[in-house]
Parts: sequence; C-alpha cells; structure tokens
Amino acid sequence: MPTPADSPPEQPLTGGNVADAVVRVGDTVRRPAGAWTPAVYAFLAHLHDVGFGGAPRPLGVDAAGREVLTYLPGTVPWPDRFDLLGPDAALRRVGRLVRDLHDAAASFTPPPGAVWRRLIPPDGTDLVVHHDLAPWNLVVGDRWAFIDWDTAAPGTRLWDLAYAAKAFVPLTADPAWQRPDAARRLRTLVDAYRLDERQRRDLVPLLARRARSMHDFLAEQSAAGVLPWTRLWDDGHGETWRRDAEHIGDRAADWTAALLD
Repeated sequence: MPTPADSPPEQPLTGGNVADAVVRVGDTVRRPAGAWTPAVYAFLAHLHDVGFGGAPRPLGVDAAGREVLTYLPGTVPWPDRFDLLGPDAALRRVGRLVRDLHDAAASFTPPPGAVWRRLIPPDGTDLVVHHDLAPWNLVVGDRWAFIDWDTAAPGTRLWDLAYAAKAFVPLTADPAWQRPDAARRLRTLVDAYRLDERQRRDLVPLLARRARSMHDFLAEQSAAGVLPWTRLWDDGHGETWRRDAEHIGDRAADWTAALLD
C-alpha cells in the first residue's frame, strides 16, 4: 500500500463553467460527490457493462468523500481547439458517439430511490441522458469520450441531441462562432445519429426550445441567488443563450430544409 507521501500529487483540472475542486490524481479524477452520485455511478457502470467506451468508469469514493473516476487522456476542444471538430468526419464521429450513448442508456434501469441532479425540465423522461453534451465535455484522444456526468438524469434522445447540435455545429448568434455551413453541419451530425424523418421534424422546434431553456434556468437561478448560476448570469451567459435561441428559432425553416431535403 502506498503511503500518503508516495501518492501521486493532485493536479487541478480547469476549463468548466460549473465544476470546481476537480483534480487529477494519477490515472483518476476526483470531484465533489453529491446526493446524485450513487445514481450516476450506477448509470456509468451500466454504460461500461454494455460496452459503451465513451465515458469514464466509476471507481468509488475516496477518503475525502470525493467521486473517483478513471482519467481520460486527450484534448477538450472548447474553446481553443474547436478546430478538432471542424472536419465532417469529426462531426460524424460525435453524432455516432451520441447515438451509441443513447442506445446503451436505453437498457438501463435506475436503482430504486435514484436521486438525480435535475436542473432543467426535459421534454420527457424516456431514458437517462447526459444533458450537457458539448465540446467542453468531450475528450478527444485515442478514444473520444464525454465527461462531467453530474447532471445525467432522465430525459429524451431528442432533448439531448438538440443541445449537442447547438454546441457542436455550432448554432449561435455570435458572429465569432457562426458558420455559413451551419445547416449542412447540422445535417451531417443528424445523419450520423440516424434520425428517421419523423424524429427530424420533431427535432427542429427543440433546437430553439432547448437553448431558451438555458436562458430561463439561469434567469431563475440568478434571481434566487444560487451559485454558480448567478456568476454565469452576471458574466452574460443568460443573454448569450437568449440571442442564440432567437437566432435558432428565426432559422427554423433552414434547419427543416437541411434535414428533410
């Protein structure tokens, strides 16, 4: 058994907007646990058991009461390496990864009394989904994987995919991040996910609705003085989500044409 002096040092991991006190210790990640940890751990263990390799494995809780998960080496694309997601092949890989995640989640039965960190009400509760599939929660390495599963909770495929599409295409009002080929990139992502025609039609209105839900959530939490959401609201994240939601809604016909033509 290694003594504390022999243990690997703790290296802070930064880059997220919400998580704090997240550190790397050797080949593990330690992060604050919560009431949701047992349910999330059961979900991650199920994903591993059914062969989904795009998520860390849960390894228990350490002496400090922190979650312990496998460390996934690689690069997080947001914000400085979004070029990694520029090629169509990369976008298709994301779409397949999200589809594989949802297919693996479909056979999961939550443990009795499961407690989830429910933040934004979804449009349904068909299966447990990530709720924050985005470039800031993707590791690009020898294998690609999603991290930061604390907000995993019941939702739907399309609710999760709408958020992922907004983030990975991206669909945004920000001129610095807008792409003239956004509609084509949306089609590339959705084709890789393999939505049928009915699901494609159902996805389009969810694109703006999902973005608007982020604005509304931040507004409510900021009004109640809840951290870290108050900080994000004060930093302008709420206004960004509002503009993005309006931009996405204004171009609904473009998204429909791209997905169905």
